Amino acid sequence: MENHIVPWEVDELVDDFFVPDYIVAIGKEVLTQYDFTVSSMDIVTTKPDKGGAIWKIETNRGPLSFKLLHRRPTRSLFSLGAQEYLVDEKAARVPPIVKTKDGKNFVEAGDKLWFVAEWIEPLEPVTKDLEGAKQLCYALGEFHRLTKGYQPPNQAEIASRIHKWPRNYEKVVLKLDWFRNIARQYPEMPASQSVLEVVDQFQQQAKESYERLTTSQYAQLASEGNAYWGLVHQDYGWSNAQMGENGMWIIDLDGVAFDITIRDLRKLITGTMADLFAWDATWVRDMIQAYHAANPISEELYEVLMIDLSVPNEFYKNVKEMVYDPELFLDEQASELIRTIVALDETKWPVLEEIKDDWKGMNPS
Repeated sequence: MENHIVPWEVDELVDDFFVPDYIVAIGKEVLTQYDFTVSSMDIVTTKPDKGGAIWKIETNRGPLSFKLLHRRPTRSLFSLGAQEYLVDEKAARVPPIVKTKDGKNFVEAGDKLWFVAEWIEPLEPVTKDLEGAKQLCYALGEFHRLTKGYQPPNQAEIASRIHKWPRNYEKVVLKLDWFRNIARQYPEMPASQSVLEVVDQFQQQAKESYERLTTSQYAQLASEGNAYWGLVHQDYGWSNAQMGENGMWIIDLDGVAFDITIRDLRKLITGTMADLFAWDATWVRDMIQAYHAANPISEELYEVLMIDLSVPNEFYKNVKEMVYDPELFLDEQASELIRTIVALDETKWPVLEEIKDDWKGMNPS
């Protein structure tokens, strides 16, 4: 097991489920360190650009999940510790880790960590309607509440984003300068004019959000520290939270980090509104209320949520790819995408205005 695992190419000759043979060989060697026999290995998902993969393995003790984690081993230790904490200390509905023959959570091979967890079944995604969104938000609040108090293993690197909000807001403002400059350098590209028509308004939004953050209670909230806030999932949604026989299960905890946990809720709301192609006050209000029922939102935290929702998140997230390959990105399809984002943004502001004082009726604890 000497090989160093590296990202791999996926092209028209291989499909998304391709994993290089040397990685599969390392995986089979890893599995010999567990006290079960494997009858089959089926690839479920891959991250070729990062060097990660998940298999469903059939064993003499039933189906299990077998994961090659793509992050640095010290970073992966952080997420594995969190998964163990949630199961052992909080009885949370996250998959229990299966220990090796010598009682470890993982095997290190190829300069990556590998681990096995229970395969939870049956699991079904919740319905993509308001009721399903509320179920997702309640489960997210519950997850955040249960992660409070987590102390990472001694060898793990501490993944924390709690104090990074101002810097991230500044980065958005700065990158919008980049978008403008790149669009000017490629005037012949179909989407360049589309970018130039709207980048000023989105940059102004980002600047105002940054100013609001610096004058809010954010710094005071951040000073509460990691254990107080608990963990964000960072990739939470309809695929990573699913309904089982005894409630909602949250899976794929590989990217968890300490943060002011309302960020997961903000990302879920903005993504859901994008799926609807328009902001809807009833949806946003009910999603926040469902989360609040599981993990109460204070007045100060509600203000920070409103600020985070005001950032031009969709524009930034979808257009930042232009930085890496402007000639590939700035096509007619990008123009259409920008038009859709602008139309979505126009529906956001009346909703934020309507709900800005909702915390008064939420009875925060």
